[in-house]
Amino acid sequence: MTSAARPSLREAFWVWLKVGCLGFGGPAGQIALLHREVVERRAWIDEDRFAHALSFCMLLPGPEAQQLATWLGWRLHGVRGGIVAGLLFVLPGLLVMLGLSALYVVHGRASWAGPALLGLKAAVVALVLQALIRMGGRAIRGAAGWWSASLAFLALTFTTLPFPLIILAAGAVGWALGGDVAETEGAETEGSEPPVRTPWRTALVCLVVWLAPVLLALAFAPGSTLARMGGVFSILAVVSFGGAYAALAYLGQAAGTFGWLAPSQMLDGLGLAETTPGPLVLVFVFVGFVGAYQTAPPEWAWIAGLGGGLMAAWTTFAPSFLWIFAGGPFVERLRARRRPARALALISAAAVGVIANLAVWFTVHLLFRIGAVHAWGPFRAELPDPTSLNLPALGLTALACGLVLGLRVPILAVVGAMVAAGLALGAMGLS
Repeated sequence: MTSAARPSLREAFWVWLKVGCLGFGGPAGQIALLHREVVERRAWIDEDRFAHALSFCMLLPGPEAQQLATWLGWRLHGVRGGIVAGLLFVLPGLLVMLGLSALYVVHGRASWAGPALLGLKAAVVALVLQALIRMGGRAIRGAAGWWSASLAFLALTFTTLPFPLIILAAGAVGWALGGDVAETEGAETEGSEPPVRTPWRTALVCLVVWLAPVLLALAFAPGSTLARMGGVFSILAVVSFGGAYAALAYLGQAAGTFGWLAPSQMLDGLGLAETTPGPLVLVFVFVGFVGAYQTAPPEWAWIAGLGGGLMAAWTTFAPSFLWIFAGGPFVERLRARRRPARALALISAAAVGVIANLAVWFTVHLLFRIGAVHAWGPFRAELPDPTSLNLPALGLTALACGLVLGLRVPILAVVGAMVAAGLALGAMGLS
């Protein structure tokens, strides 16, 4: 396929806005929408370039669909086009998530909200299991991949090791093993184009833009919730290989440590994020808003909530522009070398183990009302009380798994059906 004439920035603006408003269905649905609008309908980018860009974005931490949109905008109109595409991809969902977060802190304890959220949480568990199965089949390759995923799962489940350390350890092992594997596909060959020089000025500007709010919060309000959130979400932006589900494991640790959210609220937020357009990592906006709202004095709660939500959004999505504008040439060179490629492969496999831990964590907190942490020397695990099994939650989870894994019903239909099922149980006094 050959590319059509390059569109004007105004014409592209409306396409990126359309994608941002209709980008439901997680990264798979969003990438398919981008392909349909940019490759199939308008032929602005040819098939090979689109596939190459997608492979590149999947190597990066953070939301790959937003990064792909940013790359497409950059390819068409340079840095300005990349900024427009990346922002419009996120903005509609961000506004919706801020609104849902505000409604949550107001109505989250209403009598009707509990049953509705119970159905939503059941849908989330099923969707996490689906993501685990899909990513496991794609990311785990060979014995080393299985070991990486298994050890990551065990480390998060039975120790207090932080998520970033586990990801770094997987990368270090992959780097050490890199010399023992064959050259990766896409390696540079004789006669290939020389690598593009990294634009360090652009990289510096992107880095300053990303970190400026965090540094300001640290300078003027050290120790505040806003400053801590800036640090936590900035770390996530660097180590969040494996998408939102993998990053939520670390975010859950931080939210519990700082008292931002309860585990059940994390499930609520993820369920709400499944209903919005845009990347699933918009759940971070919910965590930032609700966490800051709940930890602030009552007279400042709304301002703190808005600040927390915007800090989460800024530090989650701003780094993607850095990766695309400045990191592309560097990562492309890494893909052609065995050690970095092997490191990235084991990081992706470890992310599967992280998602498995998240699935267990969500399921336990949904199905059991009571649990306790048990320790054995350096090991610990949170075990549920079997007598506290929540039978309505078990039934809803089984229904959700049947819809998602058995019938493969679309995400929005599953969410709607499970909310309706939860409300029905509530009306019968069973939830």
